[in-house]
Amino acid sequence: MVHAHTLAKIGKRRGALAEAEQARVLLTAAPGDEVEFWALTWGPPAASVYSRTAKIHETLGDYGAAAEQYALAATARPAVTYARIVALDLVAGAEMHLKRGGIEQACATWHRAIDHMDGVRSVRTRKAVSRMRGELSRFRARGLRCAAELDERARDFLASG
Repeated sequence: MVHAHTLAKIGKRRGALAEAEQARVLLTAAPGDEVEFWALTWGPPAASVYSRTAKIHETLGDYGAAAEQYALAATARPAVTYARIVALDLVAGAEMHLKRGGIEQACATWHRAIDHMDGVRSVRTRKAVSRMRGELSRFRARGLRCAAELDERARDFLASG
């Protein structure tokens, strides 16, 4: 996945996507096989592959595919054990929806992210929520209800921690 991401960063789209696909194939090739201990360092392998694939698509400018992969990554991790990471995957997915112009879908995904942040206190989640508020400002100014409701929830989250 690191090689695939590197290829994406240097503009080798086809190679990057082929490497990402190879990682996905390896995940499904022998589902009953035991995973090497070192491969579990970043959590469930499928979630890691989905998350890294999302970053590849994001680098390549395919925000729809990136959002889809971030959503898969979020659902591939046990939510209780990996609440912070699930929330951050969802935040990244929401950002991809916003880059595609889907503010309503972005707001819905950000709401799900904040749901997963309940009880999580980390600098990264707080920064993500602050960044989200900044992204929402132009939509709040236009009176978009989903942005105003989400901003209120974000303000409450930041005030509680």
